[in-house]
Amino acid sequence: MNAINQAILWLNDPLNWSNPGGILDRLGEHLWISFAAVLIGCLVAWPVGLWLGHTGRGGGVVVLISNVTLAIPTVALLTILPLTPLGFGQRPVILALAVFAVPPLLANAYTGVRQVDPEARDAARGMGLSGRQLLTRVELPLAVPYLATGFRTASVQVVATAALASFVNGGGLGQIISAGFGLGMSVGGGQILAGALLVGLLALGIEGLLALVERALTPRPLRRPGRFRRRPATA
Repeated sequence: MNAINQAILWLNDPLNWSNPGGILDRLGEHLWISFAAVLIGCLVAWPVGLWLGHTGRGGGVVVLISNVTLAIPTVALLTILPLTPLGFGQRPVILALAVFAVPPLLANAYTGVRQVDPEARDAARGMGLSGRQLLTRVELPLAVPYLATGFRTASVQVVATAALASFVNGGGLGQIISAGFGLGMSVGGGQILAGALLVGLLALGIEGLLALVERALTPRPLRRPGRFRRRPATA
């Protein structure tokens, strides 16, 4: 029996879904880890990106931070963080994935504010709006489509990478793959393939859902009919 048939049989077994540590439990852990990591990334990256974009300074800082965080391998962070007081489990995984989520969130927040029409800024200033009011009432609403793009990119990347949480006993769908490797390829090959398929399908589902959200948040004149497109996030 090849691995594909084994994967189908494994996925069709109800016990693999409902048992403790089964697919439903691991899916819940995977979604929680991903949600927490992206949330932390948003809380860190969005205020910094929006403020730098508002002031018109710090483009080089955005590029530097994005490049540095992208250059740090997630596996390396998952190896180092458990040796700190964070220990093993979900906390080091969430922190490592949050670092991984920062670059697209930061770059898109900065770019979204910088792309605001200068005439809109001048009109707002002419109405007597302060710098803070300009950011919150004019620049931020117009930057929402870019924020949605960054959120979509970061979410898909984190969901796909969260499978590495199994390296530090952090839970998630990666535990299914790890357990399959523990059984050996001849016995656990189908479980490994099934776990990989679950992670891939979850990432594709998140991508499709957030693409619809991004389209809904994009003003109609800026939409391209019949397709979703990502805006390049360049500082």
